Parts: sequence; C-alpha cells; structure tokens
Amino acid sequence: MVLLQIDWHAVSVLGVAVLTFWLFASERLPVQTTALLAVLALMLIFGIFPYDARGRELGPEVFLAGFGHSALITICCLMVLGRGLVATGALEPVARLLARLWKFTPQFAFLLTLVFVMGVSSVMNNTPLVVLIMPVLLSVAARTSTAASNTLLPMNYAGLIGGMATTIGTSTNLLVVGIAADLGVAAFGLFDFTRIVAIAAAVALPYLWLVAPRLLPRNDTGPRSESALTFDAVLDVRKGSFADGRELRTVLKRAGSLRVRRILRAGNELMRLPTQTLKAGDRLVVSDVAEQLREHAAVLGAALRATEPRDPGDPATQTLSQALLTQESEYTGTPTGVARFVNDHRVAVIGIHRPGREDALDPANTPPKPGDVLLVQGPHSRIEALKGSPGLLVLDTRMALPHTRKAPVALLIMAGVIALAATKLLPMVLAAALGVAFMLLTGCIRWQEATDALASNVIMIVVASLALGEALSATGTIAAAGNGLAVLGGFVHPVVILAALMLFMAFVTNFVSNNAAAIIGTPVAVAMATTLGVDPRPFVLAVLFGCNLSYATPMGYQTNLLVMAAAGYRFNDFVRAGLPLLIGMWAALTYLLSRAYGLL
Repeated sequence: MVLLQIDWHAVSVLGVAVLTFWLFASERLPVQTTALLAVLALMLIFGIFPYDARGRELGPEVFLAGFGHSALITICCLMVLGRGLVATGALEPVARLLARLWKFTPQFAFLLTLVFVMGVSSVMNNTPLVVLIMPVLLSVAARTSTAASNTLLPMNYAGLIGGMATTIGTSTNLLVVGIAADLGVAAFGLFDFTRIVAIAAAVALPYLWLVAPRLLPRNDTGPRSESALTFDAVLDVRKGSFADGRELRTVLKRAGSLRVRRILRAGNELMRLPTQTLKAGDRLVVSDVAEQLREHAAVLGAALRATEPRDPGDPATQTLSQALLTQESEYTGTPTGVARFVNDHRVAVIGIHRPGREDALDPANTPPKPGDVLLVQGPHSRIEALKGSPGLLVLDTRMALPHTRKAPVALLIMAGVIALAATKLLPMVLAAALGVAFMLLTGCIRWQEATDALASNVIMIVVASLALGEALSATGTIAAAGNGLAVLGGFVHPVVILAALMLFMAFVTNFVSNNAAAIIGTPVAVAMATTLGVDPRPFVLAVLFGCNLSYATPMGYQTNLLVMAAAGYRFNDFVRAGLPLLIGMWAALTYLLSRAYGLL
C-alpha cells in the first residue's frame, strides 16, 4: 500500500512538472500564472493526500517555503544591488571606455568580455560577477544603439562555463568534491580538471561569440527605448574639456550619435565645417534623444545648458520627464514662456521638441507653441505635480538621473559584498542583504527604486522551481532515476554510463537546485563506479559538470534569472540558445573526461 502511495505521488509530481514545463515553453499563459498554478497544484495534491517523506510529513505549507528561501532572497538582493550601481552611475566610466571600444570593434570587444568573464568566474563566485558586468553591458548597449539581449545571456553562459573549471568555482563544485571525499574518493586538487574545462570552453567560445547572439531576440531594454523623441538642447564648451581646442569632426567621432545643428560664438553663428575648431565658451545647439544628451555632455566634458529655477531641489532626487504643451497652455506664444514655466513649476527645462520642425531651436530663447514637448528635470514630487497643471500633459517617459555623488559609496558597498562572499566570511544571502541595507541607508538607492528592481516573473519562477524540486526529491523520483542508471552500469560500456550520467544531471539541474542535484547524483556516481570496478573520479566529475550545465531554462541557475529580468528574455530564449550549448558542452566534456581517465 505504501508503494502505491509513493508511486501515485511521484507520478502526480512528474505530471505537474511536465505540464509546467510545457506551459513555460508554449507561453500560453504568463510565466507568473504558470508558476502560481504549479505551486497551487502541488499544495492541493499534498494537502488532500498527505505524504510521509522519511518521517517528515510533506504538507501544502512546504511548497510556500520558496518565498522565504535563501536563493530567492539572494536573487532579489542582487537585483537591487545591480539597480543601485545603475542608479548611482557607478560603472559609467567603465561603460564609456568599453563603449568606445565597442564602437570601434564590437566583435572584438564582445570576445574580450566573454574571455574575461570566463577567466574570473573560475576563481570567483559568478553571481556577483554577473551583477557587476550586467549594468556595464546594459549601458554599452544604450550608448552604441545595440540590444543588450544579444550579449547578456552569452556573457552569463561564459560565467557558468568558467565556474566549473576549479573546485572553488561554484558552491556546487565544493559540494560534489566534499561528498565524494566523504565517500572515500581521492581528493581533487584546485586545478585538477581545469584543463578539461578549458578545452571545452575553447570549443564553446565561438558559439557564444558568433552564434548565440543571432539566436536571441533584439529586446530594446536600455534607456534609449524609453523615448523616441529627438530634443534640441544647448551644450556649453567648457575650458579644458575634450571639445575645447578640437575640430568638430573629432568631437563628433567621440560623441557618436550626436548631431550638432548650430555653433554659436559670442552671438555669431559659425559654419559647421568638419575642420571648425571649437573653443571654450562656444555654444553647440545639438539634437538627440533625451537620455543621450546627458551622455554627450559627460563624454565631451561640456555643460548641458538649462533654464533653472532658483531652488532646483535635491540633486539625488532629480528625474527627467517630458511635458507636452496643449492649446490651453498659458506658456505658448510668448518669448518668456519657458522662463515662466520654470518659475511656476520649479523644474528646469533643458530641451525642446517641435514636431515637423527641421531648424534647430534654443530652448531658452524659443517662444513655445502648442504641441511642443519640453524636456524637464526636477525632483520626483515636482514632476508629479505637473500632472495636475492645466494645459500640460506629462508623458510617461520619466527617467531617474544617476545620483553620481553616491557612486563611490555604491562601488565600495558592492566591493564589500563581493569580498565577504568570495572569502566566505558571510553566506552570499547575508552579504547581499547587508549590501542592500547599506545602499538604502546611504541614499545610493531609494525604496521605490529598490522595489522597481524586482521582477515578478523571476520571483515566481524561483518559487515554482523550488517547490517542484522539493516534491521530486522528497517522493524519490530523481533518486529512482539515478538508481536505474546505476543498475544499467553492469550491461553497457563505462563511457556510455558516464555520458548518460552527465546528461541526466544536466537535465535535473535545469529544473531543481544545483546543490540538490549534486547531493543526489554524487552517491549514485560512486555506486556506478564501484559496480563497474573503475576509478570513481571521472563519474564524480560527470556529476560536477552536469550540475553546471544549467543553460536551457531560466530556473537552471540564479544568474539566468538575473539576466532574464534585465534583458526581458522569455523561457524559449533559454531553450533556443542554451540547449545547443548544453549538448555541445556535454559531448565535449564526455569525450575529454573519458580520454583523461583512460576510459577511451
């Protein structure tokens, strides 16, 4: 009777898991809805029909534990920390340097990024590394008018590949090696299997570099996607800045997409010749989208001229927004319209967009007309107050400006989190939570920004995967499959068993916790080797490698979920780009592992 009960629960859980995967892949329902239904289904099954898992009753409340699980807390904290780096502009200098290289030779810059991430992740936890690199690639994408979705997932995969190269690359590696040692397997050195992974990584690198980006969608998630309007604004050339003393063509090459419409010097307009030398005090009337105007000013060392109120407000709370002037606006048709608008609403005007207008406009000296869109900057509260003003329509394209004064603090906090986690002085979850607390206490990020950083689809995928993993493990479904492989060990060649074991672990790790897969798979690997009468080390490494091949689903690894939230990936994007990589790495690692340990 007990066996029937166990079988019934196991079959039910497998059915829920298969249906959940199908719904994720087909996208017939939102990811959040599918994940919620999966959790509810498990709660109903184990609520109506209680299950005894080795003396522990598996009730419905067990499947809600994911909401407080350390994995979910860690992921949420890392998303907030990443938003803190963006909100303070902490990595903007690095992004500008990389963007210049990207514009000059994008393929080479991307290759360097992949190699760097692979190398560093072999000796450092790849989760904080991805959090550190992710805002840089998002910023580079915005500066170079490319899609971050083409680079973030390959970069993440590079980190996962690098992480399997040493015993300290991931916590899963340490767990597998530790369990194997407890079972009597000879200890692994730090770099014992690095050569195997390095060769496999060299095979995977061209795929990540040249093929994977072409399999991924172009999702415009960067700042440029927030606004399609081009604004006219004025840049003042400052003494000693990059533009001071340089020719116009040199300035345009540096600034990229900047369009210089007029050059004013001492009230006179100069010819826009490529060889025209700019001087301090020159005023450049320029055109670009709102988000890029700030970038051009920073790159050139120029000042973005603004008509400002007497009290501009706290610099840390500044927001860019757009205000459309309607026919009822009292500010249209008068030369002092912009100045009156600024004084009345206490926000700065830094740009103007006039539909159908070809000539460049100076925002400070242009009488506004109905239909004009003003690019305004001010505290969030004042931007909100504009919504109630007659004759104004605030467009929903607000963008918080970086709290640049807090950038060193944000970098220091992130460095502390990485150091604490890398040295294992604190668990990753505690180090990340402390980092978020310090980000909030020091004003690097506001509560609203912190909550905006969280993605509901990521949260629900984590909860559902933890619930399914618990159910599959507790009912013995995964262990039974592993034991079945062990029984087959006496009938087929050891290389076939090695390949099957690694592939099985790769399948498991894409749906349940990597560490849970390691706990189940390592004893099975040792048992297989004992049955075959061969060295257990290659079988232990097959488990270690398989547990790191978490490329095919977003729930496979926590960094998958981080890039999913940042680049707007869907479930099928991971299958499309990750499954070929998984198969290729599995084949390469199986061959190399078999050769290294004399199985071939």
